[in-house]
Amino acid sequence: MQLDTVIFPVAGQGTRMLPATKAVPKELLPVYDTPLLQFAVDEALAAGARRLVFVSHRSKPALEAYMSRDAELEADLDAKGKTGPLADLMSTGASSDVQVIFTYQEAPLGLGHAVACAAPYVGQGPVGVILPDDLILNPGCLAAMADAYGQSGAKSLIAGMEVPINQVSRYGIFAAKAPHGDTIPATGLVEKPDPAVAPSRLAAIGRYVLSPDIF
Repeated sequence: MQLDTVIFPVAGQGTRMLPATKAVPKELLPVYDTPLLQFAVDEALAAGARRLVFVSHRSKPALEAYMSRDAELEADLDAKGKTGPLADLMSTGASSDVQVIFTYQEAPLGLGHAVACAAPYVGQGPVGVILPDDLILNPGCLAAMADAYGQSGAKSLIAGMEVPINQVSRYGIFAAKAPHGDTIPATGLVEKPDPAVAPSRLAAIGRYVLSPDIF
């Protein structure tokens, strides 16, 4: 199935990545020559998204600048015959048939609150959520989750990955049942458990497919 809307919670201050994030939002820090945010946008578009909702903070105008067309720069590159840089520039952000919306989380009240800030813009059907600072190099992750969501009858899906037992205290860890096709039913989620009592080694990572009921 297709996800028409994908939400990007990007209001965080990036304190764990200071001092770089004093000047540059963490979502725009590059992996080689591609900002983290671009990987996330490409993944959303691969899942069929036609509405991208960024829950940002007013102290991060660079995110809006990145997602906006720069007609003057495009024209300048075109006039100078710099076709390579122009193509690179045009490949960023989203195309004209994709709606880009910015809304704001004024206070750092957590991920759930950030997702709730996007409620007026989600429309009908399930929505995707991508945390851009959880970098997944496979651009088909959210699309695969959308397909599994349509087949499983679940109310929500969260991406998971197995981690070594000595790393479970860094993640939210699923209390999970036996696998069911592409999905694993979960009975709970324990935040950063001690390895001695962790219910599994299956960690939650920043990709979600949510029913509109959650709002």
